[in-house]
Amino acid sequence: MKIAGIDCALGAYEDAIRTRLVRLTREQAAARLARRDPGLWPGDAQAHEAIRHRLGWLDVPAAMRARVAELEEFTQSITDAGFTHALLLGMGGSSLAPETMMLTYGSRPGRLELAILDNTSPHAVRWELQRHDPRTTLVIVSSKSGGTIEVTSFERAAFEWMEKERGAEAGSAFVAITDPGTQLEDLARTRNYRKTFLNPPDIGGRYSALSYFGLVPAALIGVDLSALLDRAVAELDTARLETDAAANPGVALGAALGELGREGRDKLTLVLGESLEALGAWIEQLVAESTGKQGRGILPVDEEPLSDPSVYANDRVFVAVSVGELPPPTRNALSALEAAGHPVVRWNRSSCLDLGAEFARWEVATAIAAHGIDVNPFDEPNVSEAKQSTQQVLARYLERGHFDECPPLASFGGLTACAPEAIAERLRPFVKLGEDPTSWARALPALLEPGDYFAVLAYMTRTPERHELLQRFRLAIRDRHRVATTLGYGPRFLHSTGQFHKGGPDTGVFLQICAEKDEYPIPGERYGFKALHRAQATGDYQVLERRGRRVLRIDLGVRDHGAALTALADAIAGIPEDA
Repeated sequence: MKIAGIDCALGAYEDAIRTRLVRLTREQAAARLARRDPGLWPGDAQAHEAIRHRLGWLDVPAAMRARVAELEEFTQSITDAGFTHALLLGMGGSSLAPETMMLTYGSRPGRLELAILDNTSPHAVRWELQRHDPRTTLVIVSSKSGGTIEVTSFERAAFEWMEKERGAEAGSAFVAITDPGTQLEDLARTRNYRKTFLNPPDIGGRYSALSYFGLVPAALIGVDLSALLDRAVAELDTARLETDAAANPGVALGAALGELGREGRDKLTLVLGESLEALGAWIEQLVAESTGKQGRGILPVDEEPLSDPSVYANDRVFVAVSVGELPPPTRNALSALEAAGHPVVRWNRSSCLDLGAEFARWEVATAIAAHGIDVNPFDEPNVSEAKQSTQQVLARYLERGHFDECPPLASFGGLTACAPEAIAERLRPFVKLGEDPTSWARALPALLEPGDYFAVLAYMTRTPERHELLQRFRLAIRDRHRVATTLGYGPRFLHSTGQFHKGGPDTGVFLQICAEKDEYPIPGERYGFKALHRAQATGDYQVLERRGRRVLRIDLGVRDHGAALTALADAIAGIPEDA
């Protein structure tokens, strides 16, 4: 069946979703969204007032069309000044949309090559700065709040790096994107940044893809901004004007996701065509951070390749999006899932420039899905909790000179395992206290129950080799235990699925993996990036422990992280070391 031009195989849920669409039409959901009615979502008067100030994403694409010439002129001035590369310092919403556009479009000839730093690992910071030339690199400091600890730390390191080459003119190689009145705006003025873009303040970070946060980097790499925005505006106009929910793509998608989530199909498994596969990380943040709270939520599952229907439990919905047709193997796999009774939703786009329309569609759909499961999609209370925990850990570290770690369960070959006492007790029937740490990791999936998901929380720099290893045992767990799996790199995921981990349903089993390298200093601080990265991992662990989540921590703790990670992957995947 088709709903609003979207192919939907809904199986046993078709009647419930049709009823939901009728209800949304009767409630005038599209019209109320367009006029920014906070009553669509739960909350008291204070919460509703806050929501009113987070709905600027509905109008910003149309407003930004008037800024296209300004952005193109700015880009030309940057290339005329001799810049060939841009390094964006950001986290969460300020980095994911630029990354999506960079990976989707690449860099047009004559425009800048874009790289993104959103990992506080000292290795990541050092690598990005060493591989860029300060004489030809423009640094973009991007933060809605203007005071995020990661971005502030990145900026200090990058400014010192730039000063060594440019001296008093270092600020001319910096650009800021932030809200009015932030610390970053003041800093940009003090340091004589080349330019500061002040974003409309009524847009939350994860909904900011089509504001300055996404469009300034997009302009610098040469994206056709007019086409991108025109298609986004057309999508939003349809959402605004089409009052019949069954004819409104964004509302219909949100209705389906919300209703399926209420029915236990709360693992949104993304199947993205090659041209749009970079969209997955952006959708992941948008949906997880918007819906994962008050013990409810829809978990996005990204980068999990399709398999036989037998490896999936009855908690999945598959959403497939591509430019043109998906490859035959993917289409066949989706057909097999439909035949097995799994809900499958899919649509095609005609061009990669429809990415603007995709941003808009998913924003509308997420807002409507949150309405369906009765949560406020515009706050992120547990992200703040993790930030506060990090600050407390850092304060204790500076006071005592060391981190307070959980007592180790096992330590062997440079690896250390620890877990909250309650989790250790649950694991002891499967492994002996003091046994090889990889045995504890291998036992962790024994805690999984129907409807759960397994999350790998990797506090390390992503490399192709590491990612392949982590993907290997992630998929082994999916195939053996029939659970959804996710993989995130810290601290990046703290601003994404981290909200879902703490605020969503208690259905996660977490494997935190920590890896440390040499220190890299943060100018003006008594701690460096190694300590900050460690504090973020420790703070994350402590919040999960306080909330009674099922978490095990493995510290690789060795210089040869590749060998340690391989041993861990072999253990979890059940592959003998001599295989």
